[in-house]
Amino acid sequence: MASFSTTLASSMMLTLLLLSFCEAKDIVVGGKTDAWKVPSSESDSLNHWAESSRFRIGDSLVWKYDAQKDSVLQVNKEAYVNCNTTNPIAEHKDGNTKVELDRSGPFYFISGVKGNCEKGEKLVVVVLSTRHRLISPAPSPMEFEGGPAVAPTSGASSLKGGLLVVLAVLAWGLF
Repeated sequence: MASFSTTLASSMMLTLLLLSFCEAKDIVVGGKTDAWKVPSSESDSLNHWAESSRFRIGDSLVWKYDAQKDSVLQVNKEAYVNCNTTNPIAEHKDGNTKVELDRSGPFYFISGVKGNCEKGEKLVVVVLSTRHRLISPAPSPMEFEGGPAVAPTSGASSLKGGLLVVLAVLAWGLF
């Protein structure tokens, strides 16, 4: 009976640990409240921040900015590359913008202020697919700015599949 309790407790801890990797998060763009602005240098670009971050389906990006001076436009790839503000997918002007990342792949954002996008106030984030979320690094936003993109590859199974295998093995050992 003691081994059953120990095994059950271990499997519950493992399940909680794995589920903690799956939680959706609110992510402040640039990691700070004043990041949505024209960067002072190329190294200050939000795309550098995005390259070192991991975005998953269900996460939300949060922008905090002065609504009197700026806005956030969600655009397609062509509008992103050309800094075209005329036909955005979505326009946000509230100063506290939250956008849910509801699918895998790239999401493109530019400033709605004339000239700011051309000066570098833009962002592309790449949301990992479910099967790549813990294994492969996110592709560089540069891959989505005009050059050919190479999809990340992985021989790993999905997190759900792995979790089911672990639970099945634990259950098999109990009975």
